[in-house]
Amino acid sequence: MAPVYFFWVDFASPPEVLAYRIVFSVLLLVPGVLLLSHGEELRALRGRQLLLLSTSAALLSVNWLVFVWALFNDRMVETSLGYYINPLMTVFLGVIFLAERPRRGQWFAIAAAAVGIVYEVVALGTLPLAGLTLAVTFALYGLVRRTVGVSSFVGLAVETLLMLPLAGGYLLWLTFGTPAVTRELEEVSLLALGGVVTIFPLLCFAYAALRVPFTVLGFVQYLAPSMTLMLAVLVYAQDVPPERWVTFAFIWLAIAIFSGEGLYHGVRNRRRKIHATG
Repeated sequence: MAPVYFFWVDFASPPEVLAYRIVFSVLLLVPGVLLLSHGEELRALRGRQLLLLSTSAALLSVNWLVFVWALFNDRMVETSLGYYINPLMTVFLGVIFLAERPRRGQWFAIAAAAVGIVYEVVALGTLPLAGLTLAVTFALYGLVRRTVGVSSFVGLAVETLLMLPLAGGYLLWLTFGTPAVTRELEEVSLLALGGVVTIFPLLCFAYAALRVPFTVLGFVQYLAPSMTLMLAVLVYAQDVPPERWVTFAFIWLAIAIFSGEGLYHGVRNRRRKIHATG
């Protein structure tokens, strides 16, 4: 439901929203690291890990900024498409870099979703650049976080700390620059909620990225864009070109294939275990 929150703060510019997200995420995450006794893990970070976390922080900041920009420019449907594409990118990276091998049914699902996306590009004649940026940056973010080797909580805390100097500097420039931007307490309070909206889903994603196969993680992520699409159409009455509905139809077919295939193999594996132990 993050898009609903960001429409509440559309009185601010996308960079300002991003800066507040970072600052208040730090204010929540750093005390959490100390209270949960993650100090040793934080101190144990080495140069390679910090370099990887710097990379993931950069990817995350671009992803956040593009997402808010797209929402503020009536491209909510395109953000939904972007996060539909993202699992395809995640599966692709899992196959290329992590040597994961999807089963035949999973390949059929990937192919169906890919056909839908290619159809839209050909039919509309334009690339959904905002959506593609969201897909690529978040898939790469998941891959980098998987290779860092730190807990989700500590990793996110370090990422936001690395982004803090730029975010804090930008807010200071807005406050004391010319012309200065003055925010009422109510506006600052709303922007501060961005910390909570940011931390909870990312911690869940980072936790899953360390434990769930990328081929499975990729398709689970189709739940969020489905909710975003419904909000865009049913609540905010945003226009969806007919060609994009064809794309969504192929993607929904892919989800159905993937879910059915996963259920079939899950039941079969449980039966094998029962027979083996029986």
